[in-house]
Amino acid sequence: MTPRELLEALVSTPSVSGAESEAAAVLVDYFEAHGREARIDDAGNVRAPGDDSVLLTSHVDTVPGHVGVRVEDGELWGRGSVDATGPLAAMAAASVETGASFAGVVEEETTSAGARHLVEDRAEPDAVVNGEPSGWDALTLGYRGLASATYEVATESGHSSRPEPNAVQLATAWTERVQAAFPDDETVFESVTVKPVSFDGGLAEDGQAVEATVDVQFRLPPGTTAEDVRETVADCTTEGSVTWTESIPPVMSSPRTSVAGALRAGIREAGGDPTHLRKTGTSDANIYAGAWDCPVATYGPGDSAFDHAPDERIDLAAFDRGVDVLTTAADRLCTS
Repeated sequence: MTPRELLEALVSTPSVSGAESEAAAVLVDYFEAHGREARIDDAGNVRAPGDDSVLLTSHVDTVPGHVGVRVEDGELWGRGSVDATGPLAAMAAASVETGASFAGVVEEETTSAGARHLVEDRAEPDAVVNGEPSGWDALTLGYRGLASATYEVATESGHSSRPEPNAVQLATAWTERVQAAFPDDETVFESVTVKPVSFDGGLAEDGQAVEATVDVQFRLPPGTTAEDVRETVADCTTEGSVTWTESIPPVMSSPRTSVAGALRAGIREAGGDPTHLRKTGTSDANIYAGAWDCPVATYGPGDSAFDHAPDERIDLAAFDRGVDVLTTAADRLCTS
């Protein structure tokens, strides 16, 4: 199976977060067909042990949504082709070519359970290349962190003509106060972004109260901690309660690490002029950088403008170059 054939096989196999087992089996078969040991661990991750000078890792899962799989004008269409099955397939191919260690992890799009299990269950490698779309000629060094919270408030039920604010109004006002407490900085990457992701409110089942719940995600730039955000939110909370549910620190890696240098060398050898990116979201790279004291960079073919999009597709020539870049980078790291 060629790298392109692996890519198409994976894109053609549904792998929505939490249901990645069939795609994981495709990866195991690919490694075994090339004489490499591979297994599925207790979390559902695909593990192909190898030279731990570098761990090539990307996520197996995709977001929901159907995009018809087809090749058209040199592009492969399909859910996950960019995020992140393209990088995943490129990393598997480079791992087979160079002998580098490989891990395909699960649930990156939801809980990052796969990455969390990986850092607890294996020894620290010498370097990590995390697979996410950066474009074949760029590497990502920075990601914002994440803090998640749930705000809950309740008020006594009463006629809607009464002037006192009910829980729905209090929750709306709380959300507005919190958003105003984090003004925009010069760039999105350097700002705390407040994003309500769900809202539920109305009369309780017993009719005795009005209740409201807001789930909010905060994206944290380097230099801002989850505790900083908690303190600001506490100052905004005069009614109701806030429960914090998740915290992932931001990451900003140096461009001077061995893994960044190896990726730049790979890009140049493939005919590109490498650039460095900072992403406004959060990825499994944050977890690896937080748990391991080794250089981490993120790389992968694919245009991130098509992440999660109804027209998600990857340029196959760019995918081929991505395989070449990763092969060169892993080969340099494995022999250094």
